[in-house]
Amino acid sequence: MNQSSSNLYTMPSVNESRKYIYTDEELIGHFQNGDENAYVELVRRYKDRLINFVFQYVGDYEQSEDIVQDTMVKLYIKKHYYKEIAKFSTWIYTIAKNLANTELRKRKRRKITQLSHMSREEKQIDLPAIQPETGQEVQNEFAHKLIRNAIQQLPEHFKTVIILRDVQELSYDEISNIVDVPLGTVKSRINRARIQLQSELQELK
Repeated sequence: MNQSSSNLYTMPSVNESRKYIYTDEELIGHFQNGDENAYVELVRRYKDRLINFVFQYVGDYEQSEDIVQDTMVKLYIKKHYYKEIAKFSTWIYTIAKNLANTELRKRKRRKITQLSHMSREEKQIDLPAIQPETGQEVQNEFAHKLIRNAIQQLPEHFKTVIILRDVQELSYDEISNIVDVPLGTVKSRINRARIQLQSELQELK
């Protein structure tokens, strides 16, 4: 019987939102015991969330999809590395974060290499003027881009916690486990990151 993982592991509730029959931790346990459908369900639960998470780092949707694909491959290959001493979400987010950081380091190296090969004349670049546009949709997109850019400019230890808390809406405990720092430090970093973002984004008010 070819039954979808959604039917196997979720059931509709009265308001049509999904109600999980198994927790993530139970699913990874099933997968470790050979249940391929459990893997499919984990991918379904986390794919979009992780793409959104990684996008805040790399700022490129296609690249974010590639990184999340690599994350899911690591989940498949290294499923037995997971031990139920932490939440599954902590484990999978940590994998995605490490891969995103690896991509950022590669990007910096490529940029340095490209700049080192440019002649003095090639470095003289005329930037096109940005013409103001109207319309609420354009304004919203502009605001979102400003916010993404402001987040990407944060120091690494601020950027990670603010994405996990304010974009992904993870709990403070989960964030503490992912970044491997005490709970008090997580809260302090989030507060300081928010203050810095508010300062950078004054023009949106």
